[in-house]
Amino acid sequence: MIISWDFYEIRSTGTALHGVKLRGTIRKFTIENEISCLMENATDEENVVRFALIADTDPAQIIDFVKKTMPEAVITESLKNIPNPVLSKLRVNDTTRYE
Repeated sequence: MIISWDFYEIRSTGTALHGVKLRGTIRKFTIENEISCLMENATDEENVVRFALIADTDPAQIIDFVKKTMPEAVITESLKNIPNPVLSKLRVNDTTRYE
C-alpha cells in the first residue's frame, strides 16, 4: 500500500525560515500530538519550508501552531494526494517525468 500526502508551504517575507529550528519545532509538536508529518526546507525556492500530511488530514492544528510561533507566516496548500513525496523539489513529484 502506498501512502499519499498533501503538501503545504510555509513562507515569510520578514523572517528567515531556514536555520531557525522551525522544522524541529514543528516535528516536536507533531510527535507530541501524534500527527504523521514530513518536513523539509525547499531547495527550489528561497525561504520556504514544506510539510506534508497524510492525504485528507486536517492541517488546522499545525497551521494554528505555526501561526502562534510565527504570526507573519503564510501557509498554503500546494499539492494534493502525492504518493511517495519529495518535499525539497516539487517538480520531482510529477509522475509524467518517469514515462
